[in-house]
Amino acid sequence: MNQMMANGTQTHTLSALVANKPGVLARIAQVFARRGFNIDSLVVSPTRDGNFSRMTMTALGDPSGLDQIIKQVNKLVDVIHCSDLTDQNIVVKELMLIKMRIEAELRTEVLQVAEHFGARSVDLTDESLTMMITGNSDKLDAYVELCKKYNIIELVRTGKVVMARGPKET
Repeated sequence: MNQMMANGTQTHTLSALVANKPGVLARIAQVFARRGFNIDSLVVSPTRDGNFSRMTMTALGDPSGLDQIIKQVNKLVDVIHCSDLTDQNIVVKELMLIKMRIEAELRTEVLQVAEHFGARSVDLTDESLTMMITGNSDKLDAYVELCKKYNIIELVRTGKVVMARGPKET
């Protein structure tokens, strides 16, 4: 799941529990920007207690640089805690919608490919088919590769959502 690059950088999955207030996301993004890191994936949603939100971010970089980012984020007002979940026992999922222009004679073939990946149709018109698929990033990437021959019109991904396995809180 964790990709290590030849130059020592790797993809990290970070989770932050924050106060559900305006400006918190901007302050966290600024910490990444000041250190020259790009957030590759970002998901923010309220927790069961509406006063707090969970932010899940993925970023590619040197582990020591990301350690500094985590320390700085943890010092921010309105951040309850931020941690690197990269090597933790977690459930990781993504959702993707993919819209393709499909001629009637290819629909059966496209639906067979979708069935193999566990994707399902969420919209069908005379000119297009929209599929929804969930899973890990590699699964979604493989599905996109197979769908490229079917004329992709539009594609949207949620980014990773993560949760610790078992009774431990994320």
